[in-house]
Amino acid sequence: MSKPTPSRIQIRRPGAPPVQDRKRLLVLGGAWLLSLVLAALLGAWLGSPGGDVGTQLKAAETRNERLQQQLIELQQHQATLQASDRISRAANTEVQASLGERDEEIAGLRADVAFYERLVGATSQRKGLNTHSVEFAPETGGTWQYAVVLTQNLNRGAISQGQMRFTVEGVKDGKLTSVSWDELHQRTKVPGQDYSFRYFQQLTGSVMLPQGFTPQRVRVTLGSGAGGATQVFDWKQAGAPAASAKEGE
Repeated sequence: MSKPTPSRIQIRRPGAPPVQDRKRLLVLGGAWLLSLVLAALLGAWLGSPGGDVGTQLKAAETRNERLQQQLIELQQHQATLQASDRISRAANTEVQASLGERDEEIAGLRADVAFYERLVGATSQRKGLNTHSVEFAPETGGTWQYAVVLTQNLNRGAISQGQMRFTVEGVKDGKLTSVSWDELHQRTKVPGQDYSFRYFQQLTGSVMLPQGFTPQRVRVTLGSGAGGATQVFDWKQAGAPAASAKEGE
């Protein structure tokens, strides 16, 4: 005799959920409540002034402000140093230029002293009014700058006065030619250059040589007129640098 088949018909009250559904709902509800509690605790912990993250955040903000202030101060210090460096460079350049000028002045003064010692020293040769040297140097525009040094050490204490003129002798168009004082200045009745000194004096100026003219000699005349003392210098020697000299007594 076969066993009867179990019946699958379940009897439940109307409106009551199945047991498994109730368990699932209870688990979900508990998980939801637990998440709410954890969220509340986490929010309170993060927002708490005593929390580690809040403390680190404030410390980071403070450090950032301090670093920003240090950066501003360093930038200002750098700008000050750069300005000071520019000023120092400009001052150094000015000092170097001034030192160069002083060196040139000292060299000139030493040459003047040496020249003066040769002129009035105990072993120097006594001479009356004399043209010590003549120097010519070309200038822009075709002119020539001259420097004539006059000396006298025969009569110490006496003042030598008068006028200096010179002519330039040479060759033009295959002929010997002399260029007068007036022609050198391209004017007529040009007065001589005045001099007045006790021991030595340097006279300077500019003249113009004619086109196609080859200079060979310079004839310098000292005195108050045509009858003064005359000395002749070779043009090649006149082109050599003369001893530095200024007006002296």
